[in-house]
Amino acid sequence: MTDLMHKTTSFIRRSMTLKMVTIAILILLLLIPTSMVTNLIRERENRRDEVVADITGKWGAEQTLTGPYLTVPYRVHYTNQEGQQQYTLHHLHLLPESLSTSGQLETEVRYRSLFEAVVYKVDIQGHGEFLVPELERLNIAGNDILWDKATLALGISDMRGIREKVILKFNQQDYAAQPGLVTDDLAKSGISAQIDDLQPGGRYAFSYNLDLNGSQELNFMPLAETNHVNLQADWPSPSFAGAFLPVQRELSDSGFKSTWKILHLNRNYPQFWSDSYYGINSSVFGARLLLTADIYQKSMRLAKYSIMFLIFTFAAFFLAEVINRQGIHPIQYLLIGVAVLIFYTLVLSLSEYINFNLAYILSAAAVTLLIAGYGRTIVVNSRFGFFIGGLLGLLYSYLFLILQLEDYALVLGSIGLFIIVAAVMFLTRKIDWYDVDNNS
Repeated sequence: MTDLMHKTTSFIRRSMTLKMVTIAILILLLLIPTSMVTNLIRERENRRDEVVADITGKWGAEQTLTGPYLTVPYRVHYTNQEGQQQYTLHHLHLLPESLSTSGQLETEVRYRSLFEAVVYKVDIQGHGEFLVPELERLNIAGNDILWDKATLALGISDMRGIREKVILKFNQQDYAAQPGLVTDDLAKSGISAQIDDLQPGGRYAFSYNLDLNGSQELNFMPLAETNHVNLQADWPSPSFAGAFLPVQRELSDSGFKSTWKILHLNRNYPQFWSDSYYGINSSVFGARLLLTADIYQKSMRLAKYSIMFLIFTFAAFFLAEVINRQGIHPIQYLLIGVAVLIFYTLVLSLSEYINFNLAYILSAAAVTLLIAGYGRTIVVNSRFGFFIGGLLGLLYSYLFLILQLEDYALVLGSIGLFIIVAAVMFLTRKIDWYDVDNNS
């Protein structure tokens, strides 16, 4: 009985086919802690987002300016069930003929614990003209339009960011802006003022100054027939987001300058309509103030390669078994796999305190030395430690290159996998796997 158990144990230990199955099962089991690593990255990213939201919530969130535009109420008559004449109020929205906007941003990075957020102050000046359509174009009876109730509105996405009183100048008259909009058809929040002497067919000039706090993004809506936006900031790494890119831009270490020119022909809504018949959100554009490194996004990209590192590391140790005719216990494989996965938590934790690239280099060096030293002690071939160290160093260097060249990640990854598989096929081309399994 004892002899039978010894032979069974010896077969399990020496059978290469069974060892390959065991390694595959270990890799599948290690996918559990791999998913735990990705969940940890998401948790830290969510925590970062909560802290940033708390910082920006007290200062001013992402800002989107909509307008100015005119809103004029009008009556729509109907007959009720009792045969009585009634009416409901609807709102006609009139967009400007021209709108020029300029802004100067002063940025600042706010810190809380390990996290940071970009906030800004912006001084915005806007001016332009309205050309009110003739009654014939509006298809509304003149007596039903309440011209004396017209309002000039400016949509502001986060009202907490307004720093000073706002004066809206319209037709050479000054109007003190009041909080709130008549309707939320074009914007959900903002400021407005009821204006005088609005007449069909009239041309009216307007202007305004706005001192605003915000964070991370500043966006605009191209409501006019011709829109010009000039934006300057002392932030060196912007991302121009939304439906339109600048026609001119200058980037330097001290900041950026950008200019947009957008026509009404570039968007999918007219110069006037009633109520919420058209949506305008698809035409928003602006600038996003990027932090130079998003460590959680990079860490998540790293984690996607964890299965590849497990497979290649285990394959190297398995080949060492075959070549040196030496058994490595599954527990030892498990420890090696855990060491490979520790790399990702090391990078994540260190990068919250130091530069991401430095955190990557230190983590890769630590894990490579750990696995190489361990491999040198469990494999009889003294050169194997140098081999596995060189292999891991090559893999980590290759992954670092992929991270830096994000646009070419797929093609570099495909070429790299091809080269590695080709190298394994070349090195093992003379191994008789049946003979190895039968004589091991």
